Amino acid sequence: MQRREFIALIAAAAAWPLNARAQQPGKLASIGYMGPNTPSVDSYRLPAFIQRLRELGWIEGRTVAIEYRWAEGRSERLAEIAAEFVKRRVDVIVTAGTLPTAAAKQATSTIPIVFAAVGDPVGTDLVASLARPGGNVTGLSLQQTDSAGKRLELLREIIPGLGHLAIMVNGSNPTAVLEMREVQAIAHAVGLEAVTSEIRRPEDIVPAFDAFKDRVEALYVCNDPLAATNRVRINTSALDARLPTMFGGREYIEVGGLMSYSASFPDLFRRAADFVDEILRGAKPADLPVQQPTKFELVVNLKTAKALGLEISPTLLARADEVIE
Repeated sequence: MQRREFIALIAAAAAWPLNARAQQPGKLASIGYMGPNTPSVDSYRLPAFIQRLRELGWIEGRTVAIEYRWAEGRSERLAEIAAEFVKRRVDVIVTAGTLPTAAAKQATSTIPIVFAAVGDPVGTDLVASLARPGGNVTGLSLQQTDSAGKRLELLREIIPGLGHLAIMVNGSNPTAVLEMREVQAIAHAVGLEAVTSEIRRPEDIVPAFDAFKDRVEALYVCNDPLAATNRVRINTSALDARLPTMFGGREYIEVGGLMSYSASFPDLFRRAADFVDEILRGAKPADLPVQQPTKFELVVNLKTAKALGLEISPTLLARADEVIE
């Protein structure tokens, strides 16, 4: 499925009222999807989830109804979406990210919640432990904090003389803050001077660049719905400031970011469908251990590298899972 077709399909599905679906013979199982970003961000993630559901016998519109909602990077929308799904009495709420999962957990203690990707579910108190999540929440860990060292290592490989690093973080996202602290600790250990710039809304992005652009040689952006939704603005400012960038998701790189390293989101979303299948067939979230990523992706934008005058070694390019030219 092409990404444009997927976005159009999702837009149509989101506009299809639940009462219209209810007119079909029999009661369909229902899933509420809480997307913290936009349909374009999820356009290479959700198809894997939907395809796996089909393989398991859950065909959208025939055996299962899926309601899609996106917060578009606005965290205040998440509580509204969660409340809507609770009111609609969906059978399962599927989330992606710490903030939507926390909003769903706060809204209900009875409806099962499956998170397709959360940076640190234990560190942010979403589950009691990976092996025994407890409560009504389970899913897949993104290992966002654990991957910070690898991202910093790759950035230093591209810029051997790197001495000053900017870290951009949404201070209202607890997972992003945990990642920031990990990057700060690693930077200090390897002798890097790190400058942290906090954003909490789109209007903070340009002033953040004004504060550090003449003081650093690279930018590390902590993964977050606010950053992902405003990724074009971040990359435009970074290119204007001639700063190489490191991100935690492919969506940043396809719009001009330099490099990303992260767990494979399509793989995580595909595996999230297995959790949903088990729950719809009677399993309890508390009995389903949180799983960790098994596939990681390195994506490099060679066009951006050339625009910045950077030479990417053939060795690193050979290790990349995707090179955008």
